[in-house]
Parts: sequence; C-alpha cells; structure tokens
Amino acid sequence: MDDVPRSLTVDDVRAAHKALSGVARVTAMEGSRHLTGLVGSPVHLKCENLQRTGSFKIRGAYARIAAMPAEERARGVVAASAGNHAQGVALAASLLGVRSTVFMPVGAPLPKLAATREYGADVRLHGHVVDEALSAAQEYAASTGAVFIHPFDHPDIVAGQGTVGLEILEQCPEVRTIVVGVGGGGLVAGIALAVKALRPDVRVVGVQAEGAAAYPPSLAAGHPVSLDAVSTMADGIKVGRPGDVPFKIVGALVDEVRTVSEDALSSALLLCLERAKLVVEPAGASPVAALLTDPESFAGPVVAVLSGGNVDPLVMQRTLRHGMAAAGRYLSLRLRLSDRPGALAALLAELSVADANVLDVSHVRTDSRLGLTEAEVELHLETKGPEHCAEVTAALCSAGYTVRG
Repeated sequence: MDDVPRSLTVDDVRAAHKALSGVARVTAMEGSRHLTGLVGSPVHLKCENLQRTGSFKIRGAYARIAAMPAEERARGVVAASAGNHAQGVALAASLLGVRSTVFMPVGAPLPKLAATREYGADVRLHGHVVDEALSAAQEYAASTGAVFIHPFDHPDIVAGQGTVGLEILEQCPEVRTIVVGVGGGGLVAGIALAVKALRPDVRVVGVQAEGAAAYPPSLAAGHPVSLDAVSTMADGIKVGRPGDVPFKIVGALVDEVRTVSEDALSSALLLCLERAKLVVEPAGASPVAALLTDPESFAGPVVAVLSGGNVDPLVMQRTLRHGMAAAGRYLSLRLRLSDRPGALAALLAELSVADANVLDVSHVRTDSRLGLTEAEVELHLETKGPEHCAEVTAALCSAGYTVRG
C-alpha cells in the first residue's frame, strides 16, 4: 500500500463506519443459486440497493458532512447529481441539521427529483446534463460559501464508501473476489482500501460500461484521462473521468477493471429481478453483468456489490425489453404472404402451434415494394430462449413462409 495517499487509511474507513452506526443500514448479503451454478462456486449479492435512499451514496455523503467543522456546516452544502448522490446528500444533510442545495439537470427522472426534495434539499434544475448542473453547483458554492460535496473525489467520501468493504468481510469472511461497479471510482477505491488492508489475498475487480470506461485508458496512461463522450444506460457509472483521489487508490490496490456491454447490463438487471427478486438499476447490476459475461474467470466465493436500486420505471421497462431480447426471449420477424382472406389467421395458427406468444402484429397490404397479391407482416413474439427462437423460425419455413429477420 505504499502508493496509497498517506492521508487515507483503513483507520479512516473504520472511523466512518463508527460515524455511520445507526445511520446507514448493514445491508443484506443474499446468495444467488443461478450465479453460483455459472461461476462454479458460491456467489453472494451485497444489496446496497436496499440501503437508505436506495444506494450506497448515503455512506460517503454522511461521512463527508459529519467530518466538517461547525463553521463549514453553518454555511450549508451544495451538490450536483441526476439521482443517487443527490438523495444521499439531501438525507445526510437533513440528519445532521445542515442546509442543502442540490442542482439537478432538467431531464432528471421525476422519482429521483421528488425523493431528493422529500429528503429535505432545496432542488434547483439547471442545464440538461449533469456537467451543466455541476458547473452551476460550483458557481453557487463560490458565491455563497456553501461547501461543495463531490460525489466521489474526496477522502471522506471514499472512506464512507469503504464501509461496504468492512461489512463484506464481516458477512462473508471466506470471500476471495469482490466485484464492484465503477464510475468515478469512489466505491471501488473505498472497498479496496478497507479490504486490502485486512485481507490482501482478496481480489477486487472493478466493472465499467463499455461506453463509459474511463479507467482502462487512464490506468494505462498512469493518470486520469477524460473521455470525449460517454454513452450507457447505466447512469450511475456514466462518468467521463476518474476522480483524482480514487484513481490513486484504484491504481495501487484494485486488481482489474473490466468492461461490460449494454446487452450484458440489461440481461443482468433482468436476472436480478427474475431470479433474486431484487430491483436493481443498470449501474448496480454491472457486477452481475461481468459474472454473466465471463463466469469462469472469477475465483469464489464471490461477492457482487449491487450498488443501487433507483431506476426510473420507464428506464426499467426499456431495459427489461432489451434484456429479454438479449436473452432470446423476444423475436422480431418479417415475412410476406398471399393477400387473401384467412392468410393472416393461418400464420397466427402456425405460431400458436409453435407456442410463440404474439405481442404485436403489423399487417401492410399497400406498399410499392409489394406485388399485387402480396401482403407483408411484421411480428414481435415472446419466446422461451434462443433454441425456441430457432424452432419458431424453422416451423414457419417448413410451412412455406419466407422469413426475413
């Protein structure tokens, strides 16, 4: 641990853990039979999606504000976020009797906006992306004297998030690998700081979305690198540049940072909902996505940290559809048939025999691409997996239909 900043040690994590006693929940550790079967050794889910405010962010926010001297608390705090950090700061400040102002982008999900207000923050909408809200929050801090609470780039924030690592070691002392979603890096840095000090043999693996993976190029360069653009459904880890404080710790203590696809993220969210009965946001499901992508590369017992569960219902709906498609549970087909009475009914009868559930039918009879006696049908079907998709397609071909995917 020679490369870790001397200002931050496992003792800081222990102090944060003491401060958080009675504030943050010791979240449950749930076993996953399905993931255990894939990995070949026990897999446990650390359910920070069941934490107060729905994510681990309350830990760092409370530790940061609680450590502030009285004169700083009197000036109030300000933060910028589209969701989880906003709620964490709002509740932490309220519990500590500190005035809080939170800047959120205009397009922030309504449930997160309402929750942040209910936790006691003065919410101000500014800009259309988090970076614009961040600039407004920093300007507010400069003009009012309010203390800016960064979502991940501060030692107290990292120490607070590291309390998750202490709990993992207590709840699963036999753990060999911990898998953590990574955005700016505060959570994985804190966990690595705590765990490596007490159990240096435990492997810590970070996971980023492919479209927002700033850590791999940054670690290769030896310093934080900003991405030109970020794009992922996982808003909680949609960060274009590592934080300076967590970056040093990640570089020194985290064993590996992997990336996962959008398909893997949506499949992981679907698995958490169907198999574990847990509502998890895409960022929180990123460790599960890594396990699904390459299950044999993780030495168990494995703990996957489900970092949050604050997902907008509309995003959940789209993500679940995407996950079902990735898992072969949806099938979209186009085919042409004779434009005569009963032709569509005959097609639907074939699908019924194949046990495919029709979700949507588009029947086009007038189009310049069609022959005089042709009609085109586009179908969206619910299926039982990739093998069933192939069986349905083969059944239609056997019945004389020309299928276009």
